[in-house]
Amino acid sequence: MIKTLPEEFGLSPQLPRHVGIIMDGNGRWAQKRGLPRPMGHRAAMERLRGVIRLSSDLGIEALSLYAFSTENWKRPQSEIEALLGLFMEYFLRELEALHANGVCIRILGEKSAFPPRINEAMATAEGRTADNAGLKLNIALNYGSRAEVVRAVNLLVEKGRPVDEADLMAALYTGGLPDLDLVIRTGGEQRLSNFLLLQAAYAELVFAADFFPDFTEARYADCLREYQRRSRRFGDVR
Repeated sequence: MIKTLPEEFGLSPQLPRHVGIIMDGNGRWAQKRGLPRPMGHRAAMERLRGVIRLSSDLGIEALSLYAFSTENWKRPQSEIEALLGLFMEYFLRELEALHANGVCIRILGEKSAFPPRINEAMATAEGRTADNAGLKLNIALNYGSRAEVVRAVNLLVEKGRPVDEADLMAALYTGGLPDLDLVIRTGGEQRLSNFLLLQAAYAELVFAADFFPDFTEARYADCLREYQRRSRRFGDVR
């Protein structure tokens, strides 16, 4: 059930079906305030609640969040441990509320690299919400788009027959979901950083200067309005 009408945020009903967000700028947000970088990640987790809730309330079909990339293992061990601890805390604290609101959680990425406690939390979140019909919430953890494509190709090779584009897209972590309509990157950087590259082939890109901990629901709505101002032609001339 839609709980927030698009008009309340100055939006038309033509919303993107699938939104991706590269949640950038958490560490810089903390450093700017003289705080340890993990405090920025904690602030981001708090901000995430509002973004997920608004996506669900507006009736957006899928929301994919870039939380931890395959390249993030290069960060200091203390920061990695803090991030993993926050993931655990988030799953434990928010799971029942997300489930009650009909959110279906899917983890995108290679899970085997994580400690057992993280894998258990992810499995619990996915299993608990698997039958929910509301917002499809995809959390990209230890995710890299190129690695995802290699994984999908290997799965298809095992079938031993020619495959087409539809087969490849179905073999990705996001199989069964619509392609991305909109990708938002916070933090002022303007690149995709190996995030859902095939799924974003025709996505509109919006780059926000805000660090993610400052990315309010109102700023999210600004990005959705920017999407609605775009003319999407998909290679046509209309």
